[in-house]
Amino acid sequence: MQVMRFSLSISTEQYQAYYKGSAKFVRVQTEDGRSLKFPASELQKFVTHDGIQGRFEIVFNAQHKLVALNRL
Repeated sequence: MQVMRFSLSISTEQYQAYYKGSAKFVRVQTEDGRSLKFPASELQKFVTHDGIQGRFEIVFNAQHKLVALNRL
């Protein structure tokens, strides 16, 4: 399993673009400097009135399939 960590700060208005489908993927820079792209729908469970804020960990299997996305 491969684990990557990153921080996010997405306002409610910004997330609306993902929710409405005009943006299907989120691209972030991981803490070790790599670029990571994953489906925006994975963030839905973390949306609050303030948007999505915090530090996250994403886990991939050997085939590079997303296994888990967790807030740290």
